[in-house]
Amino acid sequence: MHAVLGRFFAAVLWAVGLLLASGLWMIGRVARQVVQGGGSFAWPLDWVLMTALGLLMMAIFGHIRFVLYKRFSAAVNGQDWSAGAGALAQIRRWVGVNLALGVVVIAIALLI
Repeated sequence: MHAVLGRFFAAVLWAVGLLLASGLWMIGRVARQVVQGGGSFAWPLDWVLMTALGLLMMAIFGHIRFVLYKRFSAAVNGQDWSAGAGALAQIRRWVGVNLALGVVVIAIALLI
């Protein structure tokens, strides 16, 4: 489980980086086109909400990867299975929070 989570979190870290870079690029591209066309760029409400929630989700992932997974790794390496189970339960809880936020982001994209 420990090795699988390590590989998974490494892949997610790359995905988060690509998501952040591509999102910023898309917003910058639209803003540049609007300004070049003589308009004034203002973020639509749904973009603001989705960006804020996306950044929150990235921060939560950072907490999962760099704090909780580190605790889980230390517990596994020290063969402290009760501490490992506690760390894994916290990881599971925060992944659930991120999942719920992701559903909210999708709902915003579809409804607003």
